[in-house]
Amino acid sequence: MATRVIGAASLTRDLGRWRNDEPGTAIDNGKRSTRPAYVALAESIRLLIHDGRAPLGVALPSERDLSTSLAVSRTTVTSAYSLLREHGYLISRQGSRSTVALPPTVVHDGAKPARSILAMMAQPELPTIDMTYASMAAPPQMTEAYSFALQGLPTYLGTHGMDPVGVLMLREALARRYTERGLPTEPDQILITLGAQHGLRLLLNVLTTPAERVLIEHPTYPNAIEAIRDVGARPVPVPMRPDGWDLDGIRSAARQTAASMAYLIPDFNNPTGHLLDAEGRAELAAIARETRMTVIVDESMGDLNLSDIESPPPAAAFARGSEIVTIGSASKSFWGGLRVGWVRANQPLITKLLGTRSTVDLGTPVMDQLATVHLLRNEDEILTTRRAQLRSRRAVLLETLAEELPDWRVTPGAGGMSLWAQLPAPVSTALAATAPNHGVLLAAGPRFGVQGAFERFIRLPYTHEEADIRLAVKSIAAAYQGLNPHAADPLAPLITY
Repeated sequence: MATRVIGAASLTRDLGRWRNDEPGTAIDNGKRSTRPAYVALAESIRLLIHDGRAPLGVALPSERDLSTSLAVSRTTVTSAYSLLREHGYLISRQGSRSTVALPPTVVHDGAKPARSILAMMAQPELPTIDMTYASMAAPPQMTEAYSFALQGLPTYLGTHGMDPVGVLMLREALARRYTERGLPTEPDQILITLGAQHGLRLLLNVLTTPAERVLIEHPTYPNAIEAIRDVGARPVPVPMRPDGWDLDGIRSAARQTAASMAYLIPDFNNPTGHLLDAEGRAELAAIARETRMTVIVDESMGDLNLSDIESPPPAAAFARGSEIVTIGSASKSFWGGLRVGWVRANQPLITKLLGTRSTVDLGTPVMDQLATVHLLRNEDEILTTRRAQLRSRRAVLLETLAEELPDWRVTPGAGGMSLWAQLPAPVSTALAATAPNHGVLLAAGPRFGVQGAFERFIRLPYTHEEADIRLAVKSIAAAYQGLNPHAADPLAPLITY
């Protein structure tokens, strides 16, 4: 397999104003930086590596191509690459391109990326606010939903109660829902699962083989990365841009790696909250067709639009065949304890999934399915209230972050349940390790990527009560200030000058 290469145009775009991106230089005082151009370029590339936007193992453009794209001398690029190589950020082998790396001195948890978030957490010594998950408490209508389910249960008590495809009433409700959103769907195109994660695992078992490549957004949902690795497949990160998806990058990565599958969250990406517009969804479907790649679209956050922008049709509505498969869940919309999800696909794939499912489980609990039917019938009322709560809690989180941690950079997405905060320095893991001592549990940025990326980021859910959010941020600020005096400084220069 050929080494994946970052295009010169893509790297130039991501570098932005690389000559003057340091505080106190041209961006602040109107004067050109006194740093040599090759040092500025090297440090900017290094930041892209730390932020996961230049994934490990990927080759940088040739010196000639990058110098042309940046409109600088080839000597500048050569010197920058040499500096990065000297400090362990590039690995060069004779006859091949230089590939991105992290030096041994950089501490990260990429060596065992399959470990769960909770497995990384030590037992706290005092009561804590758990910010490792993004999920709300159940709405008041949950009790009513289970009362409805209990009343309907006698219909099923005369059967064995094990239906691997799902209760027809729920499949009909979901089919109508998709049709109303612009994706005509029949009940036999729906498979009810034990949540979206269960649906993803079934699809991975059917659609991939060991060592196959699966494209992922970078950052993305941590448990999806673990699921991909658990079936022996290889996640291929495609960095997201600050404003959303790099569709050219997805197309290029699909072609260069011959990926058979992609896992994407275009409906309020977890953790960034970004939303892919209709034009982007059409292009994504075209990419899938061109590269013969199956795209698994996770709509778990799809009901949580917190913006004034109308949500576009489902991504699968832009497909011409079976190139896009959709998974969804009731957990984020209604309650995490409601273990009901679904797969929306063509009927032949549903049949294959049923064959695989029989080796794993024998169906989703009937009570949970019937409760979900009732919740879907009353979703307008429930979701309107929950979206209002999330907007209010997000505002509180943003306000408190501005007060307590003003040097953190946070850009809210269009929806979802969390903010993706950028720290001034790569101390995410250290912060998550010390935060329990201050009464808060955090999921470090590297949990949302591969190979140690995102040490300058941390996910902050806004699903708790407002008072708890304020207390959590104050506790995070205390933990951050308590780090090693040099840990929170800006990245040290590559050389002394």
